[in-house]
Amino acid sequence: MSTARENLKTARRIVIKVGTSTLAHADTGKLNLYRIEHLIREIADLHNAGKEIIFVSSGAIAAGMNKLGIKVKPQTIPENQALAAIGQGVLMHIYEKFFAEYGQTMGQVLLTKENAVDEHARTNSRNALCSILNMGAIPVINENDAVGVDEIRIGDNDNLSAMVAAMMNAEVLIILSDIDGLYNGNPKVDKSARLLDEVAAIDSEVERMAGGAGTKLGTGGMFTKIQAAKLATSNGVTMLIINGATVGNLRRALSGENVGTVFPRKEACL
Repeated sequence: MSTARENLKTARRIVIKVGTSTLAHADTGKLNLYRIEHLIREIADLHNAGKEIIFVSSGAIAAGMNKLGIKVKPQTIPENQALAAIGQGVLMHIYEKFFAEYGQTMGQVLLTKENAVDEHARTNSRNALCSILNMGAIPVINENDAVGVDEIRIGDNDNLSAMVAAMMNAEVLIILSDIDGLYNGNPKVDKSARLLDEVAAIDSEVERMAGGAGTKLGTGGMFTKIQAAKLATSNGVTMLIINGATVGNLRRALSGENVGTVFPRKEACL
């Protein structure tokens, strides 16, 4: 077992990010309630085990599309903002219901890039999140799509989760994806593509492997996850990409098992 995976066993503060591709059925775009419930149950159990969990969730726009019966994601920012405003409440209602069923209290937090880069806003955001954790609750974070504009939007929740992990001095960031991790090729077209167990350094070759395509419902792809890994690891956070569709993957990953791809944190210079 690698040192990076061994250290996962003792991690206490963990950021978990889930993408739209994990939350929704691929064929219909409707929310996958079976998968959501199992994910929330795993998070609740980690919290019961003494972990501090910060949950970063995509899916508001997809939930809004589902609510209104829209099949194709709009291209304009105002339309997506409107869908996010409609879908955010739907998504939070589902989360609150499932968290309550497993004895947990959640608190919704909406952030923009400004909250992460402006020193005063960053301090206030960190203090609010720390207070939620200290109260024994689980923060559920999303980008504030309903009011964000081009100049301040983070653009995807992969990078948002890395910013949050850095801001909160988390030990681990786990990104739940629709594939098992980073491959050395595209596994959808290349049957010989091999899953990478660990990526010690992110260079141009790793970025090439990541490509750039996401799903029709999501905003990112593997490339945004590599960007997030750069940000997270440079701030002392170990990052993992694992398959969010496999029940039990979170527990297995945090037990040090060879699940997904791990990006070890960079050690500080002495």
